[in-house]
Order: sequence, then structure tokens, then C-alpha cells
Amino acid sequence: MSIVDISELDLVTLPIEDMAFAADPDPAIEEARRRHPWASRFSHGYVIHNYQAMRDLLPMGDKLHIAVGSVVEIMGARGSPWGNFMEDMMIAMRGADHRRVRGAVEPFFKPRSVVRHKERMGEVIGKLLDEWLPPGEFDFCQFASQFPITVMFGLIGGDPADLPRIQDALETQGLSYSMEASLLPDMEAAYSLMMDYTDELIAKRRASGEQDDLLQALIEAEDDGVLSPREVRELLYFLFGAGYDTSKNQLTLAVSMLMDRPDLWKRCAEDRQYCVLAVEEAFRLASPSNLPRVTLEDIVYEGVRIPTGTHLMFLTNVATRDPRIVEDMLVYNPERDQTNRHRAFGRGDHQCLGMHMARLQIEEALHLITQRMVNPLLVGPVTPRRFPGTWGIASLPIRFETVEASSALASA
Repeated sequence: MSIVDISELDLVTLPIEDMAFAADPDPAIEEARRRHPWASRFSHGYVIHNYQAMRDLLPMGDKLHIAVGSVVEIMGARGSPWGNFMEDMMIAMRGADHRRVRGAVEPFFKPRSVVRHKERMGEVIGKLLDEWLPPGEFDFCQFASQFPITVMFGLIGGDPADLPRIQDALETQGLSYSMEASLLPDMEAAYSLMMDYTDELIAKRRASGEQDDLLQALIEAEDDGVLSPREVRELLYFLFGAGYDTSKNQLTLAVSMLMDRPDLWKRCAEDRQYCVLAVEEAFRLASPSNLPRVTLEDIVYEGVRIPTGTHLMFLTNVATRDPRIVEDMLVYNPERDQTNRHRAFGRGDHQCLGMHMARLQIEEALHLITQRMVNPLLVGPVTPRRFPGTWGIASLPIRFETVEASSALASA
């Protein structure tokens, strides 16, 4: 078989930075598929848009690594405090360092540990519904932004009352992979604020005494020499950000899909187990994260050489919208055959640490939301988030009828 360099291919260039692409990526991606089965270009490298190619390439952990360095370079942040944070954070680590840092927090995100927070998840979403429902109208994105992070505060051991202080910083960090250099001053300011906040969080805990939570485990890991002081603080920032951004975006995406299917909205309200199917199908149809990778050595795939140092963007968030592997791919159908599983949580050593928590809290939220909110209607334009990085919906204004909590419980 003759081998051709990827740079020599006639490929479509996907405008992934454009908001028009974020609003509707499918036409451009379909054009790219017609030109080449699995590869296209973007402004900083190449896009992998084919499901099977993702399945084949992403497990190559020895040949691919998260492209944090490329993103930092594009942002002009090399050597800055935020740039150093990005290049040194847990998901950018490899080998023994990655195992050491991930091992310090992983026990808290195992299924058995996560399920202990199920009751707390229900309490949080129930309280938020009590507070937000009376007007009968709101931007669902703003509502959703209060839920997963409040659960994460409980897991870590922080005070949810602190959310207003750090929310803008978490929103900003959610744009870190957008590769928009003009955002660098905001990134630096967010990093500075979060380092001050985590310093205070740790100092308060040391003064108040031990508790059985993630914050205490991190402090003990620092005291035992497992983690450095900087690693503890930056890991807390990473966890707050992870607990804030992707889950709220996925919840908003799921609700937007269900709004078009009143029959399924009702089923989610009546059947908690059906919410499991509803959430998995939402991940299949659209999920927030695409995966940036850089090649650590030359890769030859399907007769194409991808040279060392190539920046690749894996469109995992729309991988299972490929009509070649999914029938009626744009139809939201929780009961469809999910043989070709979504890739929302990645694969391998860097598989999403919080995937079990994300699934559980979105399932819990959907069940209670669909019980307490009925006949939801869109009352304004739906605004997308930037596609690179953490995709989703930035604004989802809705109107609805409300059901009291006691009535919802009686009918469930």
C-alpha cells in the first residue's frame, strides 16, 4: 500500500471557530465526509470526524497526547501562570505522575462512592426547583449552572454559598480550549482568583479540623508528600471547573432534546429508569467535549501518514451523528440500539474521571425536572456555545407550567 502524507490530501476545512458552525455543524461535517471518509482540516491542524477512526486512533495512548501545549501556544500563554497550569494539570500528565495525581482523587469518583451522593443530588435539584419555578419562565442554562457545581461543592467539602464568587472564573475556564487568544487576560484573571480561593479553602479547613471529604483527602495527600501544595490547589481548580461546566451543558442539551418530544418528557417524569436511556441518547446525539490531541510520533492510518507534532481534533461530541453508523442519526430516540457507543467520556488512561457522577446527577435532575415542569415551550432564540472546547447551549429561554413537589411525588 502506498502511503500519502495527510498534508497532501484534498480535505474540507471545517470552520469550527465560527458560531454558525456551532449552531449547526452537520452540513459542514457531511461535506467533509463526502470529500474524505475520516479527515478534514481546521485552522490549527486536522479534524477526525469519523466514528471508526476515533475508535481506532484514540486508544493509541503511546502515540497521542492531549494537545494542551498546542492550545497554550495558540493562546500565546507559554510560561504564563495560566499557561503553566494548563500544561501541568492532571489531564496533561502522563505515566507515573498521572497515576499519582489521579490516584489521589479517583476513589471519590468510583461508582460506589458516587452513589452515596444520590440523595444529596435530589435534595439540591429539588431546592433549586423550589426557588426557580414560581415565575414560570427562565433561561434554563442559568438554572442548570447552579446544579452540578453545588453537588461538587458537597463532594469536595466547600460552601456552596461561595459559588457567586467563583462562577465567572469557572465559566471562563470552560472556554480554555476555544483557542481564542483574546480570552487570555480573562483566563489569567480566573486562574489568579481561583488560586486565592483554593488557598482560603485549604486554610479554613486546616483551622476547623478534619472532615470525611475530598478536600481533607487532598490536604492529607499534601501532608504525606504525595501531592505538592501547587498540585493540590490546581487540582481543586480543575475539579471545580469539571464539576461546573460539562454536566450543566449536557443537562441543558438533554432538556432541549426532550422539549421536542412531550411523550418522552412524560416518560422521564413517570419512570426514573427511563431517564438512564434518555441521558445516554442525549450523549449520543450531542455532548459538550471534543478531544484535542497531538501526535507524539508518526502514525500511519488507512494509508495516511500523520506526522509527529500534528494537532488533531477528534469530534467525539458528534461522532455518533454519522449516518453511516446510526440510522436516523438526528432523531432523539432513547430506545434505539446503542451498539455504536458514544465517545463523550473518552477512552484509556485519561477517560473522564467524573463520568459516573455526571451520568447519575443528570439522570436525577431529568427525573425531577420533568415532574415539576410541564409543557415547556421555547420563548426566545437558542444561543450556542463555541464549538471548540466545551460545546452546548449558552441560552435556552423557556416557559412552563409548574407542579408542586408534593403533587409530583404523589404521581411519580
